[in-house]
This record gives sequence, structure tokens and C-alpha cells, in this order.
Amino acid sequence: MTEPPGLSTVNEWSDEQAVALLTECCSSTVWARRVAAARPFRTAEELYTRADEVLAELTEAEIDEALAGHPRIGDRPDNASSAREQSAVASADRELRAKLRAGNEEYETKFGHVYLVCASGRSAQELLDVLHRRLDNDSSTERRVLRAELAAINRLRLVRLLNHSTEGGR
Repeated sequence: MTEPPGLSTVNEWSDEQAVALLTECCSSTVWARRVAAARPFRTAEELYTRADEVLAELTEAEIDEALAGHPRIGDRPDNASSAREQSAVASADRELRAKLRAGNEEYETKFGHVYLVCASGRSAQELLDVLHRRLDNDSSTERRVLRAELAAINRLRLVRLLNHSTEGGR
């Protein structure tokens, strides 16, 4: 398998540059620093594995920092990655967006944090259905699900980063 074009570039970034760009994949600065410190990566899979390992090691407070970088599903995304990942929601009708807003509020009241789901490739209705199913979770189950969703989002963003990196940045 051919490695993505940006893997060598990621390995060559300064520590500051690596942390800054990795923080765009996951808002946890601890995650970004630990992933950056593991460079150089021989393969993309080595990077993805290390990213998953670091995520699994994060404290709940560090996971909360990562969550802070994600807008609500259905809100206007504040970064290009979220906008791309939630593109199906932007074209949903007003009623469905209102249901997502109400579901987000119910979720946040129950769990105390934003509803995080890997939205890429999913319709707005599917995201709403997943939200309703997850409202049945207890807090510890939901935290496990949330970590898995965050890992999936991080992976998508790392793949995109590797495939779009060039000399000097992105």
C-alpha cells in the first residue's frame, strides 16, 4: 500500500507546527502533543494507532477539552472540518433541524456535554435517530460511545490531513 503524500511532511513539521495542526484534528492539546511527540511515523497506520492509543489514555477532563472543539450537530459549524462532516445537516429541512436542536438540548441536559457523533456520510435523519438511541444510554456507556465517535472523527481528520499536507504545512 502506498503511503499518503503528507506522511513525510507530518514527520518533518516542527513540534509547534505539528501540535497546531494536530489540534485542528482533535481539540485536546494533550492529545496533539502526545501524538506529535511520537513522530516520526513509518506508516499512516502507525500514526492512526498512536492517535487511538493516546485518545484511550486521556482523562475525562481532557476528553471534555476535545469536545469543546465540536459544534452542536445542526448548528453553524465554526471550522471547515465540522462544516464538511455535517454537510447533510445544512441541507435538511427546517423541521428536522428543529428536532436536532431539541434533541441536542435534551442530550446536553442529560449528559452535560455536546452530542458528539461522526457525522460524515450520514443524513440529518440518521443523526437524529442515533441521538435518540443514545439518549437511552447511562452516563458511563455514553462516555464509551463518545470516545469511539471521537476516535472515528480523529481518524477521518488525520486521513484528510495526510492526504492534503504539502511542504510547509497543509
